[in-house]
Amino acid sequence: MATTSRRRRWASLLGVTALAVATGGALACPAGASTNVDFPTHCIPPAVAGIPPIDGTTTAAITVDNTAPKVGDTVTVTYTVVKPAASNPTAIALPADIMTPTGKVTLGGAQTGSVTVAGPKKNDPVPGNGAFPSFSMTGTFTVTTPGAITLSPGDYNIHTSYILELDTPCTVTNPPAPVSETVTATATTPVNTRAISLGSASGNAGDSVTVTGSNFTPGATVTLAGRSGTAQTADTATVTASASGAISGSLVVNDKTTTGIVAYEGNAWSDDLGAGPAAYVVNDTTPVPPGSQKLTTTVKAGTLSMAQAGDAVGLSAVDFGKGGASTGALNTVTVQDFRGGPAGWSLTGKVTDFTGPGAKIDAGKLSWTPACATKAGSPSTCAAGSAGTVGTSGATLASTPDGTLTGGQFTVDAGLSLDVPAFTPPGSYSGVLTLTLT
Repeated sequence: MATTSRRRRWASLLGVTALAVATGGALACPAGASTNVDFPTHCIPPAVAGIPPIDGTTTAAITVDNTAPKVGDTVTVTYTVVKPAASNPTAIALPADIMTPTGKVTLGGAQTGSVTVAGPKKNDPVPGNGAFPSFSMTGTFTVTTPGAITLSPGDYNIHTSYILELDTPCTVTNPPAPVSETVTATATTPVNTRAISLGSASGNAGDSVTVTGSNFTPGATVTLAGRSGTAQTADTATVTASASGAISGSLVVNDKTTTGIVAYEGNAWSDDLGAGPAAYVVNDTTPVPPGSQKLTTTVKAGTLSMAQAGDAVGLSAVDFGKGGASTGALNTVTVQDFRGGPAGWSLTGKVTDFTGPGAKIDAGKLSWTPACATKAGSPSTCAAGSAGTVGTSGATLASTPDGTLTGGQFTVDAGLSLDVPAFTPPGSYSGVLTLTLT
């Protein structure tokens, strides 16, 4: 009886080891998987199993959550073994949830290196002499270089927990394996934080106005110029930015049609390298004809401000093991532009990672669909930002353009969707979405 028991125990162990060698597993290949590739695989079973190395062909696929990331974005990678190299070579049925896969994904092209991936300890039972199911492993990498980045399946290891704790490493025989997925990364556009202010908001023709500014390129030559609506006037001056990026200078304003003043680096105005316009008005000093009285009133410029309908948003729940879109709506934001000058505005947002019970959901998983409405009679018309990822680098929620006269009242909304990975640990996850109006 004891001999029979030992025989069955070793037969079970043999079956488990064969499973590991054959790279059987847990999760089905996700919908929308990219190109399946075949590559020769060399697997070495644990010595205790007494099984020689197995050379076979693995079919696998690499998928990503974002095929067009920006530099600095975090990309989630899924490595799925679609068809293992072999079937269960024994008549012994193998139990569920005994295997934990880990592996590497090879990066090439614009960015080289490898991504560590891992899967959950979960697999369906495998009947004797039955085919092994596929399994998936996930990991992340940060984009550091713009351009086309290729992803290929790499080496993997199956850890089994059944009678003994065993490892079966499987390597790509002729690395690298064929490319299964390609992402095209773009450079992140730096946020322009240059700003200017004026010593006065008005003056007579020929008066000098003081212009100060910050966040220009240290040592850069900066042009101060008058604006008449969107056109530059002939009134210009140049200053040099300090080591801290500050500027200070004077501009003589002669053009009576001046509506604002700008400052910019380079040979011509650029939204990326400029600041302003700051509102400026040339006083009308035309003499009053004899027998006449000049009547004057003043319209005082107000401020650019925003208000939120609330400061908390509850997104819909998702199921562990399924994941998917956790959706909700941004609290309505009301923007009031009562400055009365030529400058438009931009409302942007950025979000932190969502943190929870011992895990996090990457900020790049949050996307929005913006909408913006303009109150009747407003001089400006707002435009909603593009639908897409918010992330830590931020995105535009809404904006209005520069113009001869801008202003008005606007309401801004957005649908929110957080793509929660399937096996995110259960619990509550929170992130902070910060809105900035400039």
